[in-house]
Amino acid sequence: MNFIIIGQQPWDTEIGSNCKDIALELSKHHQVLYVNSPLDRATLVQHRKDQSTKVRLEVVKGERDGLIQIQDNLWNYYPDCIVESINWLRVDFVFDVINKINNKKFYHSILKAVSRLGFKDYVLFNDNEIIKCFFINELLQPELSVYYSRDYILATPYWKKHGVRLEPLMIAKYDLCLANSEYLTDYCRQYNSNAFFVGQGCDLKAFQTETRPERPLEYHNVNGPVIGYVGALQSIRLDVALIEYIAESRPEWTIVLVGPQDEKFQASKLHQLKNVLFTGLKPQKDLFKYINSFDVCINPQLVNELTIGNYPRKIDEYLAAGKPVVATKTRAMDLFKDYTYLAERKEDYLELIKLALIQDTEELSRERKAFAESHTWENSVKSIYEQIARSLKERAQ
Repeated sequence: MNFIIIGQQPWDTEIGSNCKDIALELSKHHQVLYVNSPLDRATLVQHRKDQSTKVRLEVVKGERDGLIQIQDNLWNYYPDCIVESINWLRVDFVFDVINKINNKKFYHSILKAVSRLGFKDYVLFNDNEIIKCFFINELLQPELSVYYSRDYILATPYWKKHGVRLEPLMIAKYDLCLANSEYLTDYCRQYNSNAFFVGQGCDLKAFQTETRPERPLEYHNVNGPVIGYVGALQSIRLDVALIEYIAESRPEWTIVLVGPQDEKFQASKLHQLKNVLFTGLKPQKDLFKYINSFDVCINPQLVNELTIGNYPRKIDEYLAAGKPVVATKTRAMDLFKDYTYLAERKEDYLELIKLALIQDTEELSRERKAFAESHTWENSVKSIYEQIARSLKERAQ
């Protein structure tokens, strides 16, 4: 089977990407073309000196081949076109007309790569790209079209502007919708009855080792329980006041926060508290060392449109290290309820962290690790393929 995957995040992104991991797993048994979004006019003007923009411009000018083989059965494609930046447009009719022109440019570029690879009867897999792919399904006419929802992107200002109108229409016209959380599955099912939960994969090898690393030097001599969080410290997702409350209520605990801070975190009272330690951004390879040194891991999320349905990959990382976890209760966290402590109020965090410290055992640690190990990309992509195969079979009948 041939797959055309259009990723909202390009292959050369510096951060992790669900869609890239899915492409890698699918390519073990199928041919996969991973298509980056085309270069848009605003990016060309504002980021002309960036290496990624230079590469795309060279492809557009014909100075570089945009089709690159990543490994067996897997190719990445840089489109040889520039599309107009239109999200600022307020009139829907004008937006739609120019967007269709953009989509046609993108479509003709994709066809060049498809022709070179000899793909026929392919599956189109769209990774949450609402605007640049709105008409691509009709233009490419794949054997099957799949819309993949792995974030409630309408909670962000950029996507909300036109996405509130466009995404329901897009979901409705795709043959199949797949989501990585039950919340997003329910959201897609409002507009398309052929919507299914396929779980989430994670690469947990770095968090599964029997070797116990030394405690990081930043708090090598700290006495008492260490309560930690690893990840970007973004106030749109994390409850700064809750972390302050935990630290002030339990001065005997050390709160360790590993990751880059946004402006609200930088200006917070947390920096004046003696029992709070910021380590800054750490390399991916070092994260296990920090997680392993925590007595309890926390995920103090705000509950809002952006967080309520998103799959929390960091919970799998915590559990893969065998650590007790206290997290804010959300719909997405229901999946983890038998292996974590879920808090609804700030007071719950204090009680549940204390309970986690008391109850932690080697047996519970093993159970947490085993549960996390079931969340592999192999299992998630197996579910994706099963739904695709079912849909293709139903269409053939």
